[in-house]
Parts: sequence; structure tokens; C-alpha cells
Amino acid sequence: MSKVIKVLKLQDGIGRKGARRSRALVAGGAGFLGSHLCERLLADGYEVLALDNFHTGKRYNLNAILGNPAFRCIEHDIVDALPEDIPVDEIYNLACPASPPHYQADPIHTFKTSVLGSLNLLELARRHSAKIFQASTSEVYGDPLVHPQPESYLGNVNTHGPRSCYDEGKRSAETLFFDYSRTFGIDIRVARIFNTYGRRMQPDDGRVVSNFIVQALRGEDLTVYGSGMQTRSFCYVDDLIEGFIRLMRAPTPPPHPVNLGNPAEFTVMDLARLVVDYTNSRSRIVHRPLPIDDPRQRRPDISFARQYLDWEPTIDLSQGLARTVEYFDALLYGHRPVREAAVS
Repeated sequence: MSKVIKVLKLQDGIGRKGARRSRALVAGGAGFLGSHLCERLLADGYEVLALDNFHTGKRYNLNAILGNPAFRCIEHDIVDALPEDIPVDEIYNLACPASPPHYQADPIHTFKTSVLGSLNLLELARRHSAKIFQASTSEVYGDPLVHPQPESYLGNVNTHGPRSCYDEGKRSAETLFFDYSRTFGIDIRVARIFNTYGRRMQPDDGRVVSNFIVQALRGEDLTVYGSGMQTRSFCYVDDLIEGFIRLMRAPTPPPHPVNLGNPAEFTVMDLARLVVDYTNSRSRIVHRPLPIDDPRQRRPDISFARQYLDWEPTIDLSQGLARTVEYFDALLYGHRPVREAAVS
């Protein structure tokens, strides 16, 4: 059953100059990415309805916008039938746990969220002729045999491993989106998101950036899985949200998913050393066995996004880590000073 977190009717849709405001629905709107997207859409003049089951999203992520008369939030799981009376112009599907500890905690529900949730949102888009965005993932490439990964690469995914509930769920969601587009003519936009970090990640998120920062701030050992020579590409959240907006506002839908991520590549050991430095921590770096199906390398080829969307990240890892360390320091301990990170 849906539960309205903020009982507030959206405005009548009339903007200051008499034009009707566009209405956007953000599934997963209280999450790490979803809350940032809601803020951006409100700043751009949209009315925004957020849906979230609050399994991993946090109510306090929405504190800055709860007083906005153009915003409303409903507690709802998109696996269940959607509320009937929600006319929208744009839909953003960000509703799925994205970190391994969270999506592996209930793998069946994770898969249902990707598949049944996508079906429900696609049907809503069909009823209202709405444009719809799908947050897919670089995990569809699995442990890639092609590097960097272009959108044309079909991937190397284990279909029955502990990560497959997420990887295969997202791959299935992509299939549904493109089938709905071909069958019903729906305007779809699909983004494959590479590792993203920044404000509003949770201390128990389980992804490498948040793990390292929290461990360093607490003076604990930084846990590196495997040798640490596996690589990742880290995109700051503000850059990613800009990519979402440009993809949705492109004049025509791309014929395939679009990679969104930062092509700068770092080893996990590089990241661990940077975090220790930025936090002035005395934490040691310790090694643990590599989890099953953990990819050895990950880097997006963003040639298409550069050409088609005129988009590429502008915030480097030094800048982004400094901001993220400051956020976690305030979240965990209040506002004690954090050393300014040197730009490498």
C-alpha cells in the first residue's frame, strides 16, 4: 500500500509565465542519485513526484526539498501496482539497490524491482505518452573482456552467480525498455551508469569509495579485496546528474543505451592511498579474498555521450573525494574540519 510521506497537492502546473510546468516522476527518489535528481528537476522548474519504498533510500535525503510546493513523495514499492492517478510527462526509473550488500540481501526482490518495476513504469509511460528514463548499469558488461567498454560490447556476465540478480535484472530491464519502444513507440532513454560517488552515499553502502572513507575516518583498516590492482572509474554525482538531464533532453532518443561515467581509470589501491591521504588517517591497508564475479577492470568508453550529448565529467577524483570526505565526516562526527585535498 502506498503511503504519502508529505500530504501536499502539487501546484496546478502553471508556471510564472503561464506555461504549464512539466511533471516528472522519480522512482527511487529518496536514494543517493534520486534525491539529487529531484533537486535538479525542481531547480529546472518541474513538478516532481518521488516514489520510494525506503529500503535503501533515506527520508532525510529529501529534507531540503520537502518544503517545496512543487514536490511530493509517496512511500511505494514499484514492484506493486502503481497509484492510478499520477499523470506525468517524464519518468525516471532509479528504483533498485545498487550496492552488492544491499541487492544481495534480497536477490529475488532485487530482480523483481528491475523487471516488474520496469513493467509498471513502462505501462504508466504508455498510458500518458510520457518519456521514460532507465538507470541501467555498467554491471551489464560483467567482468569485461573488452576494455574500455563501448555500448556495442555485449558483456561477459555470470547468469547464476551472487551478483546476477542485479546484473541480469538490469539487462532484462533494458530488453523491456527497447521492446516497449519498438512495440508502442514510447520515447525511452537508457543510461549505463559507471561507478558513482558523492554526497548522500550511506556509511553501510558497501561500495568501495564509501567503504574506504568510512573506514579511514573511523581509524579502521581499509579493506582491499584481492590484489587491489583491479581498476575502476569514478564519476562524481553532480556530473552524472548532468548526464541524465542531457540524455533526457536530447532531441531524439539514442538507438541504444548510453554509457555515463568518468573515463579516468584508477586501481583500487590508488583509491585506498588517496583516501588515507585525504583523511589524514593512520589506517592500514589490508587485503581480503576477491568476491565472486568481482570485475577486474571497468572503464567507460564515452565517445557517444561526448558526441551526441556534448557531455563529459568535469569534476576529477581529487575534487570529488574532498567533497565526499567532508560529507561523511559531517555525517559521522559533526562539522569538525577536514583537510583540504591537494589536487594531484
